[in-house]
Amino acid sequence: MTRLTGVGVSPGRVIGPVLQMPGSAPEPRSDERWGPETTAEAETARLKVASKAVQAELKRRADAASKDASAVLEATAMMATDPMLLKSATKLIMAGSSAERAVWEAGSAVADMLRGLGGYMAERTQDVHDVRARLVAELRGLPAPGIPTSEQPFILAAEDLAPADTATLDSSKVLALITSSGGPQSHTAILARALGLPAVVAAPGAEAIEPGTVVFVDGATGSIVTEPGDDERSSADRWVEQSAALGTFNGTGVTADGHLVPLLANVGSGKDARAAAAAGAEGVGLLRTEFCFLDRETEPSGDEQAAAYREVFDAFPGRKVVVRTLDAGADKPLPFLTDASEPNPALGVRGYRTGSVSPGVLTRQLQAIARAAADTEAEVWVMAPMISTAAEAEAFGGLCLAEGLNQPGVMVEVPSAALTSEAILHHVGFASLGTNDLTQYTMAADRQLGQLATLNDSWQPAVLQLIKLTVAGSEAAAASSSSAKPVGVCGEAAADPALAVVLVGLGVQTLSMSARSLPTVAAVLASVTRHEAQELAVLALAAPTADAGRAAVRGRLPILETLGQ
Repeated sequence: MTRLTGVGVSPGRVIGPVLQMPGSAPEPRSDERWGPETTAEAETARLKVASKAVQAELKRRADAASKDASAVLEATAMMATDPMLLKSATKLIMAGSSAERAVWEAGSAVADMLRGLGGYMAERTQDVHDVRARLVAELRGLPAPGIPTSEQPFILAAEDLAPADTATLDSSKVLALITSSGGPQSHTAILARALGLPAVVAAPGAEAIEPGTVVFVDGATGSIVTEPGDDERSSADRWVEQSAALGTFNGTGVTADGHLVPLLANVGSGKDARAAAAAGAEGVGLLRTEFCFLDRETEPSGDEQAAAYREVFDAFPGRKVVVRTLDAGADKPLPFLTDASEPNPALGVRGYRTGSVSPGVLTRQLQAIARAAADTEAEVWVMAPMISTAAEAEAFGGLCLAEGLNQPGVMVEVPSAALTSEAILHHVGFASLGTNDLTQYTMAADRQLGQLATLNDSWQPAVLQLIKLTVAGSEAAAASSSSAKPVGVCGEAAADPALAVVLVGLGVQTLSMSARSLPTVAAVLASVTRHEAQELAVLALAAPTADAGRAAVRGRLPILETLGQ
C-alpha cells in the first residue's frame, strides 16, 4: 500500500483500476534535420498538411461534442493552424530543421511567451503543448493523444489533462481524476466539479502509477491509496450509500435553528440556468455574461445579448438573478476589447476597468440587460467585477440607475474593496465576494499554478479576515443608510460545505455555487445552528494556517464524514 497526497478539488470516495493518459509524442532529436531526399518547401508543405489534418480531427470531435466541450475543441483546433506557430516553424525548416523538430521548437517558444504573460495566457501553454504533440504525432504517423478507452470504469491518471481531451471525457466510464500537477482552479479541477467526479490534483507520483493498479481516491482530503485495504473499501461503499441517501436540494437553505441562507447557482447560459432551477436553486448568484462575448472578433449586438440574458431570467420568475457585467481581461481575453500583450494581465485592464479603454461597451451591455429584465418576471440585480475603490462603485451605480437597473452592486475580489467595503457600499446596494480572485490577490499566488495550491486556498486566515471585514463594512453602511447591504459569496468557497458554514458564521447572507453542490451544502448547513456557525468561524479565523483551520472546523462537523465529504 502506497499513499499519495495532493489537493482534493471535488469530493467523493471511489475505488477502481488506474488507466494512465497516454504519453504525448516524444520530443524529436535536437539535431533532427530534413535530408537530401527532400526540400525545405516540401517539408513546409508536409507541416501544413499535418496542421490541417489536426484541425480537421479536432473540429470533427467538436461537432460531436456538447456545446461547452465543442467550444473548447474549436479553440484548440484554431491553435493547430495558428499563423504565428506555423510561421516560426517554417523559419526553422528553412534553416534545416525537420518539420517535427521545427514545430516542437516553435511550440516551445510560443508556450514560453504565453507563460510569461501570466493569468489566462499562461494557462494556454497547456493547449500549445497539446497541439504541438498532436502535430508531431500526425507528422510521424502515430496515434494522436487521447483519453484511453475501456469497457470497464476506471480512474484516469495523468500529469495533467489538456482541455481538448477532457472535453470528450465520458463520465459514465471515468470514476475519478488524479493528476500530479494542476491546481484548485485548473481546467481539470473545474471539469471534475462540473461533472461531479471525485478529483485530486497536484499529487506528485500520480502519473507514475502502473496501469491496472487498484487505487482509493478521496476527493475531499486529497488522499490516493494504492492497493486499498478494508478501511478504504468500507469508506468508498459508505460514500455510495450516502450519496444515494442525500437526495436532492429541497429549495430552502436553512440552519438548524431556522436562519435562512438562500442557496443560489452560478450559471453561464440559459441551459445552465434551467438545470439549476430544476436542481432547486433559489435563484442565480452569478450569471457569467462572458458566454455572449467569448470566441468572437466583434462585440455582440444588443439584441443578441438581450435574448441570451432573457433565457436565464425566464428560468427564475420571481427569483433573484445577479448578473455580473463583462469580466474580460486576464484569464478571459477578448480580441475586440483587451490587450493580450499586457506585461501582467491579472493586474491589468480587466473587468470594470475595460471601460476606460473601450468606452461604450459597458453601457451597451447594461442597456441589453435592462431590455431583457423588462420582459421577464425575474428580480434582476447587476454587479461589476474588479471594483477597487468607492469612486468606481459610485460611477458604476450611476450607470446602472441611468438604465433603470435599480439594484447595482459590486464584486469584492481585491483586498482594497474588502478593506473599504463600507465606503463602497454607500454607493451600491450589495456586494458579492469572488473568493477565487480574492484569494489569488490576497496571497499573491496565481490560481492556475499547482505549485502554489497550498497558498491559493480560501481557508487562508488572511482571506477569512478580509471576508469578515467586508461583512463589517456592509453592516456599517446599512446602519448609516437605513437600508440593507447584503453580502454574498459566489466563488468556489461557497461550494465547500465546511467553509460554507464558516462563511455563514462570518455573516455572509447568501451562497452561490454549481448546482451539483446544492444538496451537500444544504445538508451541512442544516446540521448546525447559526450560533454554532459563528463559533466555527472564530475557530477558522484564529487558526495559524489554512490546513489547521480546515481541520479544526471539519472536526466539529461529523456530518461531513457521514456524507463522504
